Amino acid sequence: MTERASGLRERLRGTGLLSASGLLFALLAGSTGVAGSYAVAGYSRRFVVAPIDATVVRLTPGKIVAFVIQNVGEPGHLLHVALSIGVAAGILASASLLGASLARRFERPVLGVAVAGGLSWAVTAAITGAPLPALGAAVPVAAFTAVGVAPSASREHDPSRRRVLASGASALAFLSVSVGVGRLSTDNGAADGAADADEPMDGETAALMEEAEAKSLDVSGDVPGLVSTFEEFYNVDIAEFDPDLDAEDWSLTITGEAGSDVTVSFDDLTDLPTERRFVTLRCVGESLNGQKLDTAVWTGTPIEPLLEEADPEGACGCAMLRAEDDYFVQFPIEALEDGFLAWGMNGRSLPQSHGRPVRVLIPGHWGETNVKWLSEIELLDEEMDGYWEQRGWHGTGPVNTVAKLWSDTVLDDGSVELAGHAYAGTRGIERVEVSTDGGDSWADAALSDPLPGEDVWRQWRHEFDPDGSHEVVVRAVDGEGTLQPQDRSESFPSGATGWVEKTVRG
Repeated sequence: MTERASGLRERLRGTGLLSASGLLFALLAGSTGVAGSYAVAGYSRRFVVAPIDATVVRLTPGKIVAFVIQNVGEPGHLLHVALSIGVAAGILASASLLGASLARRFERPVLGVAVAGGLSWAVTAAITGAPLPALGAAVPVAAFTAVGVAPSASREHDPSRRRVLASGASALAFLSVSVGVGRLSTDNGAADGAADADEPMDGETAALMEEAEAKSLDVSGDVPGLVSTFEEFYNVDIAEFDPDLDAEDWSLTITGEAGSDVTVSFDDLTDLPTERRFVTLRCVGESLNGQKLDTAVWTGTPIEPLLEEADPEGACGCAMLRAEDDYFVQFPIEALEDGFLAWGMNGRSLPQSHGRPVRVLIPGHWGETNVKWLSEIELLDEEMDGYWEQRGWHGTGPVNTVAKLWSDTVLDDGSVELAGHAYAGTRGIERVEVSTDGGDSWADAALSDPLPGEDVWRQWRHEFDPDGSHEVVVRAVDGEGTLQPQDRSESFPSGATGWVEKTVRG
């Protein structure tokens, strides 16, 4: 076995694959190939890293996902993106190595460059499904392979130190330019995918926004109003790269265990009776006092008439909702009948990052169940686990009651203002209680007037005169008179619970 391995190493050295310069030029080729793809495609699904990232996320074990969500949080996305970049660079570097090997074996540099570039293009096009942007990866791979197999780089000797340094400097320059170009492309794409500030807001939505502003409490601290802006509204997806769908190409199909399949286009959907609703979303993976909790005015239409047209027949009385980003979640049809298909947010078209052209909103359920980029509702005959349930989460149930303490501000007169939001899904919030002595005594906080709708949060505010250090505790009572549970639990697997506590000094 040792003699075989030694012989293989000698053969590889003979082709230049294991030489220091051979590996260096392959690394440069792979890295610049990734950069070139980014320059052409931007941070989109045509970027060679995007499909690899989706695969990495899909294959990551649930226990690792839960650990990263709880202990790393939002920066955890950087870990799988970095891994995906490394994988993409390795794939393109392998294409360069193969091309260099053929060039040296047959002493035909043009052949090696063509193989490296052609293979890089073919792999990138196959991965992304975008043949033309794939040239962004192929061209730099071919170019750096060409430098590595130039005639002066003989089989016996590595290229000169000067060539290696010049190539490294060129690669760094190319990487810098590519990042700048790709970022510009991404920013332009993000602008196209975001809400258009110049898009006229309809009168009914404007009136609701004004009502929310009038009902928002006058809070001194950094607490959002009753409607979150596009910039404030939290955003969590299973992967980094959002689908970019045109409304004219979109359709929703209700299929499976149904009396008849139903398919509606975007125009069909928007021709249905239109409603505007305040709806709050809370992320199941957030910490107890985290800020992944927001409210918007959503424009759309009820889903129930479409379900009635399909006539569900499955024995389980359940359905699987599927999205264009390969996300899926199961719902009882009874809960789904209260759902809402939204194509607008805060009076403007739904932004790409929030599910454009259409997403679903299920009242009172965790944010992860409100599928973005909705494409299919499959009526089932038996229950199936959804995406997060396959990874150990139990997030499809109703949200937990919570009162958030997001601000403690010392006012000009020396008093302390405490403020935040409270949310209990469709149960609503009856009151928020505040203790400034660690829970020995309680006082009712001032609450914002309720917004119209069954699934909305409320602001709260409480002011007190401090006397040194205070152990502040906040809790909510929902609209059914049930006190928020005191026992603390982490977000995994069913959402964080407990009373929010904080030491406040006047």
